[in-house]
Amino acid sequence: MADRLQKVRTSFVKAVNKAVIEQLLDALLQCSVLNDGEVEQVKEENCQRADRARCLIDMVRKKGAAASEKFIAVLREQDPTLCAELGLASDATASACAAAAQGTSEGEKAISPVLIRSTEAFKREILQRHGNSIYEIKEKSGRKRLALLINNIKFDQPNMERRGAERDEENINKLLKDLDYEVVKHNNLSAQEIDEKVKAFSEREEHAQSDSTFVVIMSHGKRDAICGIHHKFEESADLFKIDRIFHHLNTKNCVGLRSKPKVIIIQACRGDETGSTWVCDNVPDPVKDMEEDTIREDHKEKDFISLMSCTPDTKSYRHVVRGTVLIQRIVEIFNTYAHEDHIEELFRKVMSRFEDFPKQMPSKDRATLTKNFYLFPGL
Repeated sequence: MADRLQKVRTSFVKAVNKAVIEQLLDALLQCSVLNDGEVEQVKEENCQRADRARCLIDMVRKKGAAASEKFIAVLREQDPTLCAELGLASDATASACAAAAQGTSEGEKAISPVLIRSTEAFKREILQRHGNSIYEIKEKSGRKRLALLINNIKFDQPNMERRGAERDEENINKLLKDLDYEVVKHNNLSAQEIDEKVKAFSEREEHAQSDSTFVVIMSHGKRDAICGIHHKFEESADLFKIDRIFHHLNTKNCVGLRSKPKVIIIQACRGDETGSTWVCDNVPDPVKDMEEDTIREDHKEKDFISLMSCTPDTKSYRHVVRGTVLIQRIVEIFNTYAHEDHIEELFRKVMSRFEDFPKQMPSKDRATLTKNFYLFPGL
């Protein structure tokens, strides 16, 4: 067992996050693998995350097989995804990965703890059969994908702190990186700062070398706005209008992403009501008069799809340790199905996971994709 830790040592040090290290230390202290002095040694003598991880795994490894076995058992409980990546998953987790990739006898899939990669054969088949109706995906060697991640956790009012939001950030950041996006991250911004960061992101030159983008914003919210960190519930002084995302990334203002899919994910409440009834997001608006646009040669807003965490005027929910229900479901669905489904089907599957959670229903919004967008993870 100690040999297994030696084999995964480098990968563990590189991948484990601070929160999991703290959880491992607490659990290993509780089960007497480590004593108080050893826990303090790991924390006080190692300021950097990687140094703490290296010190911890070496300390346990040198204690022998029994200690190493307990370490792996605790890691499986605290971070099953990392365990699977390191090849330390339990038989049940390994079986879940295999079942997710192959499907069960009924044609359904078990949820995968890690992102399943697409195959070259699947990509060739899809492109041959539906090439004209699929957004172009650039070759991995020549593209530069960017994603924007904004997460407001702490606010001026202490009672507005979004406990568990750190976990959301870790999970969605890992998913985006696994999908080959370089993630531009910002935390704890005012409404004006959010607007500035989205605008700056839209102006990044790398978009010209990209085939798509993701924008993920997580905070408190109102019906059509995101709360900045200075917001107070009794006032509306620090609100970022969601419409500004589409303004900054539209055809005119973001040339680098013209005719490329832009995926927007908003995790925020949109009101104070409990979403206890189903809301259909696909009912078309009443027909309106159409006017010919003689100024532009392309649509002002096109190739977007957004997923809101809940329907208008309702709440979304967050676990104080595991994070929001939406981000948990997104990671589960993308890990399991992104290798074979396009983005609209992925969002449909995310929404279907809320059928047994009547308090909240995510809502697709402003979907202007004209083709299917396949992520082809790993390719």
